[in-house]
Amino acid sequence: MPRIAVVTDSTCDRGPDALAAAGVTMVPLMVHFGDGAYRDWVELTPEQFFPKLRSAAQLPTTSQPTPGDFALVYRTLADEGAEGIVSIHLSAKLSGTVESALMAAENSPVPVRVIDSTFVSCGMDFAIEAACAARDTGADLDTVEKAALDAVAESELFFVIDTLDYLVKGGRAGRSQGMAAALLNIKPILRVTGGLIEPFKKCKGTNRAIREMAEHVAGESRKLGPLKIVVVHAVAQNLADELMNAIRSAGTDIAQMSCDEIGSVIGTHVGPRTVGVGYAPAR
Repeated sequence: MPRIAVVTDSTCDRGPDALAAAGVTMVPLMVHFGDGAYRDWVELTPEQFFPKLRSAAQLPTTSQPTPGDFALVYRTLADEGAEGIVSIHLSAKLSGTVESALMAAENSPVPVRVIDSTFVSCGMDFAIEAACAARDTGADLDTVEKAALDAVAESELFFVIDTLDYLVKGGRAGRSQGMAAALLNIKPILRVTGGLIEPFKKCKGTNRAIREMAEHVAGESRKLGPLKIVVVHAVAQNLADELMNAIRSAGTDIAQMSCDEIGSVIGTHVGPRTVGVGYAPAR
């Protein structure tokens, strides 16, 4: 029976304990506050990060793992008996993480299939879950890789942010766009599609945006059947609860629904009080 290891990075926002319980190895990205560098989810939890973000004079920066970070992980897994590795990471259009993984894979002692999930945060969950499910049946490397890629093709991710300030500061939204949204209390619903963050719909106020997301998810469930759903939030459990209740009230066909927090790397770019939903058909 082949032994296939599954690797991901910290921007999946599942946290090291949950990933370890699923038998997934996490490679953390870094968050930099001035001269201080912290490993996402390892040295900086959401509870530690967001107060630090609010009080920071300057927006922190983030950086991907180095090829050496990945090389160490791949070598360790091979030494532990892995015969192949499926390595699933955040969108290559938003980070150099996939590139670092590909460089390390070239010299790995066992074959490594690097997958660009084209998503961030909980949008990555479904590929990770599919890879683990295939791995646990004893599937070979090709089959585990295909399971993850099939899940990527079926996944969706939407989120609404409290302010565009963090995307503006991080260079992912225009300053004039951010000012207009603030003045008019416009809460844009954003969609991660094709590996990029794009506008989906503009709403007046957060509550309306949450209802719009919930109605969209319910509509998709009527087309696709039961959905696996993950809600994420940035220190905004009340908004996550509101979104989950709205998804239920909208008549969504729910196979399973869970809730996770947004970590420091994704939180640097979206800011506090962001809430989002990822979903994929239940298979």
